[in-house]
Amino acid sequence: MAANFLALSCIRRDTRAYGNLSPRQHYPSMPTKYPEGVSQQEKKVEGSEYRALFSVVGMTCSACAGSVEKAVKRLPGIREAAVDVLNGRAQVTFYPSFVNEESIREAIEDVGFQAALVENEKSERTSQVCRIQINGMTCTSCSSTVESALRSVPGVHKAQVALATEEAEIQYDPRIMRTDQLLSTIKDTGFKAVLMSTGEDMSNIQLKVDGLRIDHSIEILENSLLALPGVKAIETDPLLQKLSISYKSDLTGPRSFIEVIESTGSGRFKAEIFPQGEAGGRDSHRQEEINQYYKSFLWSLVFTIPVFLLSMVFMYIPGIKDGLDLKILNMMSIGQLLRWILSTPVQFLIGRRFYMGAYKALRHGSANMDVLIALGTNAAYFYSVYSVLRAATSPNFEGTDFFETSSMLISFILLGKYLEVLAKGKTSEAIAKLMNLAPETAILLTLDSEGNIMSEKEIDSRLIQKSDVLKIIPGAKVASDGFVIWGQSHVNESMITGEARPVAKRKGDKVIGGTVNENGVLHIRATRVGSECALSQIVRLVESAQMAKAPVQKVADRISKYFVPLVIVLSFGTWLTWFLAGKFGAYPKSWIPSSMDSFQLALQFGISVMVIACPCALGLATPTAVMVGTGVGASQGVLIKGGQALESAHKVNCIVFDKTGTLTVGKPVVVSTRLLKNMVLRDFYELVAATEVNSEHPLAKATVEYAKKIRGDEENPTWPEARDFTSITGHGVKATVRNREVIIGNKSLMSKYHIVVPLEAEEMLAEIEEMAQTGILVSVDQELMGAIAISDPLKPGAQEVISILQSMKVRSVMVTGDNWGTANSIAKQVGIETVVAEAKPEQKAERVKEFQALGYTVAMVGDGINDSPALVAADVGMAIGAGTDIAIEAADIVLMKSNLEDVITAIDLSRKTFSRIRLNYVWALGYNLLGIPIAAGALFPGAGFRLPPWIAGAAMAASSVSVVCCSLLLRYYRRPKKLDTFEIREITIG
Repeated sequence: MAANFLALSCIRRDTRAYGNLSPRQHYPSMPTKYPEGVSQQEKKVEGSEYRALFSVVGMTCSACAGSVEKAVKRLPGIREAAVDVLNGRAQVTFYPSFVNEESIREAIEDVGFQAALVENEKSERTSQVCRIQINGMTCTSCSSTVESALRSVPGVHKAQVALATEEAEIQYDPRIMRTDQLLSTIKDTGFKAVLMSTGEDMSNIQLKVDGLRIDHSIEILENSLLALPGVKAIETDPLLQKLSISYKSDLTGPRSFIEVIESTGSGRFKAEIFPQGEAGGRDSHRQEEINQYYKSFLWSLVFTIPVFLLSMVFMYIPGIKDGLDLKILNMMSIGQLLRWILSTPVQFLIGRRFYMGAYKALRHGSANMDVLIALGTNAAYFYSVYSVLRAATSPNFEGTDFFETSSMLISFILLGKYLEVLAKGKTSEAIAKLMNLAPETAILLTLDSEGNIMSEKEIDSRLIQKSDVLKIIPGAKVASDGFVIWGQSHVNESMITGEARPVAKRKGDKVIGGTVNENGVLHIRATRVGSECALSQIVRLVESAQMAKAPVQKVADRISKYFVPLVIVLSFGTWLTWFLAGKFGAYPKSWIPSSMDSFQLALQFGISVMVIACPCALGLATPTAVMVGTGVGASQGVLIKGGQALESAHKVNCIVFDKTGTLTVGKPVVVSTRLLKNMVLRDFYELVAATEVNSEHPLAKATVEYAKKIRGDEENPTWPEARDFTSITGHGVKATVRNREVIIGNKSLMSKYHIVVPLEAEEMLAEIEEMAQTGILVSVDQELMGAIAISDPLKPGAQEVISILQSMKVRSVMVTGDNWGTANSIAKQVGIETVVAEAKPEQKAERVKEFQALGYTVAMVGDGINDSPALVAADVGMAIGAGTDIAIEAADIVLMKSNLEDVITAIDLSRKTFSRIRLNYVWALGYNLLGIPIAAGALFPGAGFRLPPWIAGAAMAASSVSVVCCSLLLRYYRRPKKLDTFEIREITIG
C-alpha cells in the first residue's frame, strides 16, 4: 500500500501540466561517486564492475526518474545509474563487493515503482544483511580490527562496525557463508558476538516452549513449523527452552506458531513470547556489560584498598610501620610480601580481560588500549616482583616495589570503563524511548463473515498478524500500523511525527503504531506489523544513522591507527631518556625521591606516559555525539541520516526552497472564476472538469473539486466523456468534450494553438499573479471563454522562518516551476529576495550547482519527489512532508512534521552537535597533548611535579568518561527560543 501511495503521490506531484516542465528521456547524471574503500586500482580492474538492467513500471516523468536515480545512487558501491523514462528502464553499474542486484531492485521499489531484473552482465549473486551485537570494543582500533577481519571473510560484500553502538552491519552472500561463521570471526578477534537480526524482508520472533527437551520432540516441532508457509529458519536452544523463528509476516505469524506448537505432541507443549529481558537484546547486553565492570571494580577494591593502605598510609604510622618493615627473608619485608600477595589477583584475575584483549589485538596485527594497559601494569608488577625476589636473595639490597601502581591502575581503569559504559548506555536512550512507544498488549477482535464482532481478546502486541482487526479504546496506544474500519476519534501522533495537535481519524484513515487514541473507540485492520511498521522503520533509520561514520571521524581513525605504537615508542623513549640522564648525572641526585633510585624514577615516568595516553576518547568523540544528536533529532521530528548529513548540514549557508508544498500548503484551491463569454458557470465547469479529471496535477484536482461544489453535493459525479485527451507537459491539457475542443492551460499554450488572448484577459492574469495566485485560461472551440484563479496559501509562519534563517546568516532562495508573477508575489510575502521561476526539474539542479560554484554550502528543501534533481545536487537534501513513509524516502534529512520551522531545528541541531564533536576532540586531544608531556616529566625539573602512574591511569579513564558525558549534554538540546514563540503564534493563527 505504501508503495502504491508513493507512486500515486509521484504522479500527482510531478505531472506539472502548468509548471513549464518538458519531457526528458534521460535524467541528468550526477557526478560519479565511489564507495569508501574502493581503491583507484580496483576501479581500473577489468571485470570489477557489474552492469544490470532493470525494468521499472510506473514512471511518468523525469521527476520520477530522478526519484529512482537518487534512491539507487544513495546505495553504497554504485558506479553509475541511468534511467530511461520512456522505455521504463534503469541501467546500473555497480561494485558487487558493496551492493547487489536485489538491494538495487528494492531501492527502486521503495520509492514507489515496480522493478525487475532484466539482464545482468555477470553471474547472479544474492545478498543478505545481518546485524550483530559486539561486546568488549574499547577504541577505534578495536572496531577497525573487527571490520577488517569481517571484510576479509569470503562472501562478505560489506561490513560496517560502529564503536558507539557496539554493533556490526554485514552484507554477505548466504550461499558462500553462514552467520555462525561471522560470529566465529568476531570471536576470534577477541570480542563477544551475538546475532541480533538476519535477512532483509524477514521477521523474527522468539518463543519460550515449556516441555522442550533434548530429544526427537525438537525435530518434530521444527518439522511442524517449517511446514507452515513463510517459515524460513528455526534455531533451537533446549537449555533456555527457546525457539527463534524467521518468517515472512505476510504469510504467517506468531499466533500460528503457538497454535502449531501447542497442538503438537498431544498438548504437552506450552508456548509464549520469550520474556524481553532474557532475549538477549541491546539493553540486556549493555546491562550485562555494566554489571561485569561494576563487579570487577568492586573485587579490585577488595585487594587494592589494602595495597594502598600498606603503601601510602601505614608506612607513616609508627608501630605499624615497624611491623611491616620486619624482614622475613634477607631484605624482604612483611609489607612487600603482603603487597605482592594482594596485588597478584588484581593483576592476573581481575585484569585478565586486558591480557586477553591485548593478545587478540596483537595476534591480528593491531594495537589497542588493552595493549597499553597490559604493558604498563606488567612493567610495574614484574619490576616489583624482581625487587622483592632480589631483596629475598640479597643480604644488602633495599629495593622499592610498585605493586600499588599496577593494582590501583587497574582499579581506576575499571572504574573509568564502568562509568563509560554507564554513560554510553544513555546515548542510545532516544532509540529506547522510541521502542517503548509500542504498547505491550492489544485487543484482538474476531469477526464473522458479515463483519459482526464475535469475541474480543487481549493479546501480547507481538502476536499481532497482518489483517487482524484490533480495538483501540480511548487513552490506549495504537498497536500496529493500519487503517480505520469503524469509529471516529482523534489520535495524538506527536511521539512519531512531533506534531502536537491531535489528528481526526475516521473510516478509511491510516493510523500509526505507537500513537495514542484520545477520545473515541476505533476498530483498525493491521496492515504492517513487527519490523514493517513505521515505528520500527524509524528505529532502524536512527540505528543506521548512528552506524554511519561522519567524514570528520576519518581523522580520528587515522590517528588511532598509529596512536598506540607511537605511545609505546614515546614511553620507551621517556624511560630511556630519564634512565640515561640519571646514569650520566645529567640532573642532580636530589631530584630522585628517597624511596627509589634513578632507574625506578625513569620507569615510573615511562609507565605514566604509557597509561595516560587514551585512544578511547579519540574514538568516542564523534560517534557518541552523532548518536545523541540523531536520537534527539528523531524525538524532535527531524531524522538526520547519519554523520555525513550531520556534518554537511552544519555548514549550510544557503537554502533553496521549492514553492508548492514547501513554502505553501500544497493544496491549491479555486478562489475565483472570470468568464469572458456568456456561458452558464455550471456548463463551463462541466467542460473543465471533464477534461481535468484525466490529469493528476494538483491544479487539475483543485478545479475538479471546485466543479463538484458547483454541481451540488454529489460525492462521485459522472463527467462527460473526454476523447483524445492530451497532456502538454509544462503547459496544460487538451481534450474533446461533447464534440467541443477544450484547451486548458497557460498563455503560452494558447499561443501555441493560435488562440487570441484579449487585453482584458491579459489584465486579469496580471491581477491574479499580483495576488500570488495562478491563472489558468480556458478555451472552447478556439475561443477564450474565461480564466480560473487558483491559490495555494502560504504555510503559517513561513515569513518568520525566512527571517530567523537570515538572523542565522543563511541565505534563502526560492526555485519554482510556477510563473514569475506568482513566484515574485510569494517571495515578497515571505521575504525571499532571490527568486528563480518557470524552472524545470533539471534547471533547479543547475541553479543549485550555480550557488555551490559561488562557494555556498546548499541545502534543498522540497517534497522529496518532484524536486529530486535538486535534492541530489544539493549538499543536503531535506524531504518535507514525509509522513509515515519516512524510512523509505531518499533524503539526507527527513522533516516528519512537514513544518518549515524544522528546517531551522535541523540546521541548529547539526551545528550544536558538530560543536559538541569539536569540543570532544578538544577533550580527547587535550588530555593526550597535555597529559603525555606532563607524565613524561616535563614539569619535574622546574616545579618538581611528577605524575604517578596510578594518577595517570585515573586521568586516562576520566578522558573517555568526559568525552561521553560531553556528548550526553546534547540530550538537553532545546530548539531556538524563537521557535517556541513562533509555534504559539502558529497555533493562535490556526
